[in-house]
Amino acid sequence: MERRGGRQQDSGDSVSELPEWRPAVYRKCTDILWLLLFCLFWAGLVFISGYAVVAGAAERLVLGYDSFGNICGRKNTPVEGANLSGLDMTNKKYVFFLNSCSLEIQSPKISSLSLCVSSCPQQQLNSLEDLQSFARNNGSFLCVYSLNVSSYTVNPKAAQLCPTLPVPPSKSFPLFNRCVPQNPECYSKYASVLISMVNEMDVFHRILSGILAGRDTVIGLSVLALAFSLILVLAFRFIQTLFIHTLIALVVFGLLFVSGVLWWLHYDYRNDPSTELETEKENAKFLLGYAIFSTIITVVLLSLIYVLRKRLPFSVQLFRIVGKIIGRIPFLLFQPLWTFLILIVFWVFWVAVLLSLGTAGTAQATSGGQVEYRALSGICYMAWYHFVGLIWTSEFILACQQMVIAGAVVTCYFNRNKNNPPPHPVLSSISVLFCYHLGTAVKGSFLITVLRIPRIVLLYLCNILNQKKNAKHLFDCCSCWVCFPKSCLRYFNQHAYTTTAINGTNFCTSAKDAVCILARNSAKLASISCFGDFLLFLGKVFVVCFTVFGGLMAFNYHRELQAWVVPLLLVGFFAYLMSHSLLSVFEVTADAMFLCFAIDMETNDGTAEKPYFVDQELLTFVSQSNKLTEGRNHRNTRPFQDNEDGTELQPMT
Repeated sequence: MERRGGRQQDSGDSVSELPEWRPAVYRKCTDILWLLLFCLFWAGLVFISGYAVVAGAAERLVLGYDSFGNICGRKNTPVEGANLSGLDMTNKKYVFFLNSCSLEIQSPKISSLSLCVSSCPQQQLNSLEDLQSFARNNGSFLCVYSLNVSSYTVNPKAAQLCPTLPVPPSKSFPLFNRCVPQNPECYSKYASVLISMVNEMDVFHRILSGILAGRDTVIGLSVLALAFSLILVLAFRFIQTLFIHTLIALVVFGLLFVSGVLWWLHYDYRNDPSTELETEKENAKFLLGYAIFSTIITVVLLSLIYVLRKRLPFSVQLFRIVGKIIGRIPFLLFQPLWTFLILIVFWVFWVAVLLSLGTAGTAQATSGGQVEYRALSGICYMAWYHFVGLIWTSEFILACQQMVIAGAVVTCYFNRNKNNPPPHPVLSSISVLFCYHLGTAVKGSFLITVLRIPRIVLLYLCNILNQKKNAKHLFDCCSCWVCFPKSCLRYFNQHAYTTTAINGTNFCTSAKDAVCILARNSAKLASISCFGDFLLFLGKVFVVCFTVFGGLMAFNYHRELQAWVVPLLLVGFFAYLMSHSLLSVFEVTADAMFLCFAIDMETNDGTAEKPYFVDQELLTFVSQSNKLTEGRNHRNTRPFQDNEDGTELQPMT
């Protein structure tokens, strides 16, 4: 639908007085330049992805590699100048150091030669004969690959090519696939060197190690968040008063329980005398921040629940009306599933590229035939570009979902015969989006991204200045200042997308029209939809709380050498996006319905010439809700101001 002027002068100079809303029979593409900009941005992402795949090797972080550039547990490609590189290590999954009892760090590599072996020696080996017997019985060769097993006892260079005797019994380390000596003295030396090596890694690589090490847990928690979200979608579709009370009780319990667990884990980490690794110290710091944040959120939400408790009956009625609209367009419930699947594919792609970027380096052979990996320049800038791509693309996918849902709701609302909705409104809305309005979704998602980037930059600066006394307080203040405009913009974006679905106008024009009509009716619309949005937000909090609780229990069992608090934050972020993607169908439907209602009330007057499009049930609900808000006993069949100069809003075509 398009907006035209109310009256025109005969001289040909048109003067727009009040907006009239008309069906847009002939649409045109909107915000084309923004769509071209997004395509150029994605061309950069594709280049970075190709570069990361060619130059990166994420398996090195967890699987480990030997001194000759072979990654354990997989086939390898040869490195020029290294004769023992390019070997097939599929069956050799463990890293074994030839001098495990006297390791030293030499800028920044470990001095001892390392090999890929199929199993670690479970018993002490005192002689070359023992090494030979162990190799023949277990198929695990502990000497350099160039030395044949039959030559262990006769080759004069065997003492240099085989491990230092005696070889202490060792056990495979489950997280990083290393053979850890079990002898107390050797273990102490080995652990101290390994701790030093891990602490010298930068935070970026430690986080990547944590993500890779806990990848199965992250995937399992994501599936758990999806299951919780699907249950809530079905529950809101067939909502009852008992469900609202149960949901609120579960959210309160979840918030209190998660906050308590976070404080307990922080206390446990802080008072654990065995905490030596830098990753464990970082976990303790992050846990303190999470505990404080969770406590504040708990207090705020409990206060809001207490204040809004009297509007429970109206929230149930609101979701029943929204459920009635979704019942007319049942495929709306499947729309978030496609969005979720697209998001999952993109997130998997994004994480894979990130891991490859973190391990991007060139393998160079040294004079002794060994291999060293040297980091490439410019990786940090690529990582920042890649991170912006995560935010912008995720917001764009969610914006497309909002436009599709809003277009379907608009098509069904402006239809005279409510019992016979237009055929295939969802497919029609998708075709309109892809043919005309992708640029509008790009522009709206870009504005959200622009407001998110300063918060990320502030977090980065706070991490750099964490030694400064007032750095954290400055970050908290600035971050609150950035978050508020982002929330407001997200709200107005949603209405701008609905207006674009109605008028077919570009983003700025649609946003202006939406702001104008919302400003004239803000008091009544805000009071109606406030608690409905709050209940949906509680549903998202429910999903995040119980997913994070499962993550706390799962990750806490693997503390060693793993920065698991950051992967837990990633899981919480994904859980919120999943729940938001699935539950937003109710939020977007309700907001689009109320915007259409406001336009209907301003354009029509309920007479035979200009009848309303609204259902009597929705009109009665709005009137009753406004009576509760205003606190006056009066009946008003026209709760919104009429537009006397407007004309009848025609059915959507």
